[in-house]
Amino acid sequence: MKTKIIAITMGEPGGIGPEVIVKALHHSDIGKCCTPFIIGDAEIMRDAVKLTGLPFKIRPISNLSQLRPAKGRIDVLDIKCNSPFINGAPSKNAGRAVVSYIKKAVDLALKNEVSAIVTAPISKESLKMAGYKWPGHTELLAGLTHTKDFAMMFVSDRLKIILCTIHIPLKDVPGKINEKVILKTIRLAKRGAGMFGIKNPCIAVAGLNPHAGESGIIGREEIISIIPSIKIAVKEGINVTGPYPPDVIFHKAFNGAFDLVVSMYHDQGLIPFKMLAFDTGVNVTVGLPIIRTSPDHGTGLDIAWKNKANPSSMIEAIKLAAKMELM
Repeated sequence: MKTKIIAITMGEPGGIGPEVIVKALHHSDIGKCCTPFIIGDAEIMRDAVKLTGLPFKIRPISNLSQLRPAKGRIDVLDIKCNSPFINGAPSKNAGRAVVSYIKKAVDLALKNEVSAIVTAPISKESLKMAGYKWPGHTELLAGLTHTKDFAMMFVSDRLKIILCTIHIPLKDVPGKINEKVILKTIRLAKRGAGMFGIKNPCIAVAGLNPHAGESGIIGREEIISIIPSIKIAVKEGINVTGPYPPDVIFHKAFNGAFDLVVSMYHDQGLIPFKMLAFDTGVNVTVGLPIIRTSPDHGTGLDIAWKNKANPSSMIEAIKLAAKMELM
């Protein structure tokens, strides 16, 4: 059976991306599940190899026809951008560079020249310094693929969540929670679960307010938007229930009551998820016409280029990308 070709974007040059990629590719499971290569700057990847002390040689390539998997070698689709970059800090040049890596990866995926892309973390500040308006990877990928309906899903062995709202201020969340958004996310939850083999997922929806609103006593978003959305999804044949109080739903899911939790906003879902799976969780963008996974951590600028970064989440992101199938 031919292994899948996985494109790994290098991520923020001054962050931990290059380091965790090198460490992940040294893991024995990766070569067994896929044929990986990097899209980024070959010289920076050489520096990352030197930093880790791992037995790799970097081979720059200019197109995928030159891809030749070999033990002890990492092929890098070499994209040179303005430098120098600043280790441990965001920069305008870094913002321009990471977008060029991602654009190339998306182009290859849309042409079916790679099976999936795995993205190392990027800095939102670098994007802003470079003049881009995307607040992060998810919105950037949606824009490049002209995707209207998409969501962030976070995957670990014991807990899987999907977010109704993403990178918006907390004060704006109630105004963004409506029947259309919640129903879209429930549908994407079913689609996302199917991408990694759960055909009829048991989906639970979290309330927005404490105690899921307590029948309208502590807020009416559940009554106005969340419950109607769930009823429509059930009529569509989706196995979904709720809303459940946010302070109990994740515990129930962790113990096997549900396959996936629909969370109303970023930190509602990410705080319990990262508490349980900080080193092994994987971020998946659901709704795209391509497969994209990423480590669930950020650029780690405080520990960048110090050989301190843990590659576990990158390893899991690559392995999951190799398993997933588009739905």
